[in-house]
Amino acid sequence: QVQLAESGGGLVQAGGSLRLSCAASGRIFSINTMAWYHQAPGKQREWVASITNGGSTSYADSVKGRFTISRDNAKNTVFLQVNSLKPEDTAVYYCRAWTTLNNYWGQGTQVTVSS
Repeated sequence: QVQLAESGGGLVQAGGSLRLSCAASGRIFSINTMAWYHQAPGKQREWVASITNGGSTSYADSVKGRFTISRDNAKNTVFLQVNSLKPEDTAVYYCRAWTTLNNYWGQGTQVTVSS
């Protein structure tokens, strides 16, 4: 089993920044890719960004150039630096991790962007 705990969300004005963290525990040696998703009120959960064990990254078009995903394997933590925030970025941000046989979700952290 893998447990994921997100932190770093909050209330920020448009144009502001936050750094989200997701700490993994449990069978961390089995984790491959990690990713961030977000879910706005009344909408489906959407993929935001991913990072592999080797550090290769990919992003949704809506966040390219504004969000940066990174990973500290020594600390078993993945980060999402979110810059130039827009009101439409308001959502619960979730961390997800894949192992060979399964995938796991965290409980989420709320990001609210005021205009």
